[in-house]
Amino acid sequence: MDANVSFRLVVLYSCVYFVAELCALSEYRIYPGNGKLMIRRDGKPVFVGSSKAFSLTMQRKKPAKLVWTQAWRRLHKKGLTETTLKKRTRRTNKVARAVVGLSLDEIRKKAAQKPEFRTAQRSAALAEVKNRKSTNKAKGSKSKNKAGVFGTKIPKN
Repeated sequence: MDANVSFRLVVLYSCVYFVAELCALSEYRIYPGNGKLMIRRDGKPVFVGSSKAFSLTMQRKKPAKLVWTQAWRRLHKKGLTETTLKKRTRRTNKVARAVVGLSLDEIRKKAAQKPEFRTAQRSAALAEVKNRKSTNKAKGSKSKNKAGVFGTKIPKN
């Protein structure tokens, strides 16, 4: 009969669980039998894990300014590398738009052309411009006389 009683006690004790509170300052877990419970003027219970945390709480120190607290670590992004992955940055997609002089189809055709073809076109255009300039110079030198547009210069006095 004694064996049954002790068995029941073991079952009862195995079902007992405890709640670990969090320290108001450091946010560390406070297990039963440790720390202090302080009731503020407004009636809110404040659990403090150690005498150090109690002293700093009474001095009204901000937890975010104390390097060893969880608030400071959260504020300065410490210890998050293992749990969260870095956010992926979105790349902006290029959108082709028509320009005032060219339609979108013409722009695509020019982009599809081979570079050798474009260089040949460019050199041909430059040669044409040079020829046009040289012909303009030849015409201009023949038609202009030495006096110029305004005629001969006459002295005032």
